[in-house]
Amino acid sequence: MNVVLADVLGYCMGVRRAMDSARDSLEKNTGRAVYSLGPLIHNQTALDSLEEKGLKVLMETDIERIEKNSVVIVRAHGIPPAIMSRLEARGCTVVNATCPRVLASQKNAAKYAGLGCTVILAGDKNHGEVAGIAGYAGSKFILVENRSDAEKISKFADDEEAVLLSQTTFSLEEFEQIKTVLTEKIKKLKVFNTICPATRERQEALHRLCPNADGILVVGGKNSANTKRLLQIAEENCRRAALIETSAEIPKDFFKMGTVGITAGASTPDDVIEGVVAALKQKGL
Repeated sequence: MNVVLADVLGYCMGVRRAMDSARDSLEKNTGRAVYSLGPLIHNQTALDSLEEKGLKVLMETDIERIEKNSVVIVRAHGIPPAIMSRLEARGCTVVNATCPRVLASQKNAAKYAGLGCTVILAGDKNHGEVAGIAGYAGSKFILVENRSDAEKISKFADDEEAVLLSQTTFSLEEFEQIKTVLTEKIKKLKVFNTICPATRERQEALHRLCPNADGILVVGGKNSANTKRLLQIAEENCRRAALIETSAEIPKDFFKMGTVGITAGASTPDDVIEGVVAALKQKGL
């Protein structure tokens, strides 16, 4: 069996930064409760390893009950400003591990909403990053999930200004379709393609990989937006594709293939990818 890895796969800068922040906080705060506000990243294997070291998950509904001397790590997706204020009011030590690219989108949302612009975000409903950015835009916020949503937006007045941002893990193709529709409806539209380069690089690398493989394994969390998009691309461009979280989930038919391609979401640890490769090579002999 031939196992081929995508040119770019696995941890992105923002996720690696969040994981490092969590490990560092656990090491430096022995004797204090250390929490992440919501799951730190979208990968259960990585979360399990942090939980073994003492990291607890704090939900927003539990903030008012948290111990005042606690350490709270803000996950890579970020949070709305109102949630940050609640944590600070409780006397928590806040470690902000929000991805720098998400932070930039939050700042742009606040800036342009403050200037009176409508902030339009191309993103997935209920995604943590979207909720955080929406909090900075306030009442001037519109979420657009796809071209159909964009087409439903009424045409803006000629002097009405808007800004278009994107969830960092959004599909580049979908963003371009949304931009095309909104450019026709809004004369004064500023467009910021805020899709993370790491997301684009993984999607582009997968496109290059698909023609050279009999099947594609997408390794990553099943609740991860960027991993789901990788699966969608693989399904559209390869005869067989599957999403797995660990080597134990590899479908049996993959062991009979001549060439298996592997990609991985931006929250997938290196050792999990290595485990999938090892399992394929061992059983595919």
